[in-house]
Amino acid sequence: MSIFSSIKDKIFGHKEESVATPASSAAAPVAVAEAAPIAVAPITPPAIEVDVAEVVAHMAAQHNESLNWDSSIVDLMKVLNLDSSLTNRKELAQELGYLGQLDGSADMNLWLHKQVMTELAKHGGKVPAELQH
Repeated sequence: MSIFSSIKDKIFGHKEESVATPASSAAAPVAVAEAAPIAVAPITPPAIEVDVAEVVAHMAAQHNESLNWDSSIVDLMKVLNLDSSLTNRKELAQELGYLGQLDGSADMNLWLHKQVMTELAKHGGKVPAELQH
């Protein structure tokens, strides 16, 4: 599982998994008497918008230390109980297309935080504009 997927799952609570289509059955086809075709409307799952700031703030309040999750990728990952090591941040940077030096610099970490927030918004999260690019 990618690091971004882990972040998304922690915040969204695995909501996207509940929309997965059932696996196809390996059973042999059964002959059915011909009937008039039935028009079936496509089933669209209800849109569930997750307030990212609210969810993460609630999780941060449960933490035993004060964390600046709204500006720090390291603190965001800590709030989500994810490994915030440089190795994992480098992997996250590569997943999200960071083109700079993978050195854990302030530039890399600031870019990562904004990019994670932007990606969460693209995946249906409600993210304040100031936290995105």
